[in-house]
Amino acid sequence: MVETETPDLVFIDSSLPDIDTPDLVSKIREFSDVPLIILSESETDMDRARWLESGADEYVTKPFSPIEFLARVKALLRRTQGVGFKPERIVSFGGGLSINFSTHEVFLSGKRVKLTPTEYRLLSELVRNEGRVITHRSLLEKVWGSEYVTDFGFTKRYICRLRQKLQNDSHHPRMIHNEHGVGYKFTKPT
Repeated sequence: MVETETPDLVFIDSSLPDIDTPDLVSKIREFSDVPLIILSESETDMDRARWLESGADEYVTKPFSPIEFLARVKALLRRTQGVGFKPERIVSFGGGLSINFSTHEVFLSGKRVKLTPTEYRLLSELVRNEGRVITHRSLLEKVWGSEYVTDFGFTKRYICRLRQKLQNDSHHPRMIHNEHGVGYKFTKPT
């Protein structure tokens, strides 16, 4: 989920069953520098040191004051603003499509595809949710903002533009598929 949704902040409860918290933090750190807070119960100093050494930015002991918790979250976000996927974060999706999420560049068969910022946000949202149908409303809210959630024409026009730029035949989509009356989904081309 951290990889596909690109959150602004991640909370991990230290008491998750069958998951070693430092291992989970280390796995996330392999691909992302997202701000990360551990929510702990009564672990030892050694446990807290392991979390921080594995890549956690902060830990908060439960129970905690909501005011202090919010202040810690705000402070962490201030310190890490602009941090997210690591600079070398280039993902290939098959069919010659690759995206560099740090530079917002899209490549098709090694050649850069010029996308507008809106086209890039739309494509990014689709590929981060690969294989899942994203409703028109959700796309509108995430790409254009909540004031556009009823303007379904935006998604249709921009999907058409993306298809024209990413594939030869926009009438027979290979990557971006319409789920009639629901929304769109991205699938890796074969």
